Amino acid sequence: MNDKQELEKLKKDLARLETDIHEKTKENQEKDDEIQNLKDKVDDYHSQVLRLQADFDNYKKRSEKEIKDYVKYANEGLILKVIDVYEDLERALKADKSHDLKEGVEMIHKKLEDILKGEGLCEIDASGEKFNPYKHEALMVEDNENYDEGTVIEELGKGYTLESKVIKYSMVKVCKKK
Repeated sequence: MNDKQELEKLKKDLARLETDIHEKTKENQEKDDEIQNLKDKVDDYHSQVLRLQADFDNYKKRSEKEIKDYVKYANEGLILKVIDVYEDLERALKADKSHDLKEGVEMIHKKLEDILKGEGLCEIDASGEKFNPYKHEALMVEDNENYDEGTVIEELGKGYTLESKVIKYSMVKVCKKK
């Protein structure tokens, strides 16, 4: 082979190599684009996972609070039933005729009172207090010179809270000026 033919062969090889390089560069660019798309997808999935994790944490906290509230007020129905017995015993104590009966009823009353207080029951103060529609139920109104407008004159029925929740409103007579 002469120099001319060898030069031609080298030129053809160079052209073929340049074509190969161009094709490989194009393939590399496509692969780089594909890698970038996959990285973007991974970032999106990571963001979604973080949001889902935050949502789940919030859900867990909310559920735990609801369960605590449920447990805290689970005895409400029972206590509402027992309150009437408790009040009946109080009335029986006031209508005393026999000393032994009174002692027995007082012991029962005290035990029941301790149970109810131990469960978180508290009486709502009413007489002489400012009327509060979140604690009191006004059954009557009266114009009374001895009280300011909106003051509870008389407690007609006791009210109760369980922990901080009103479970029975005080039934009251309220001063209303004419």
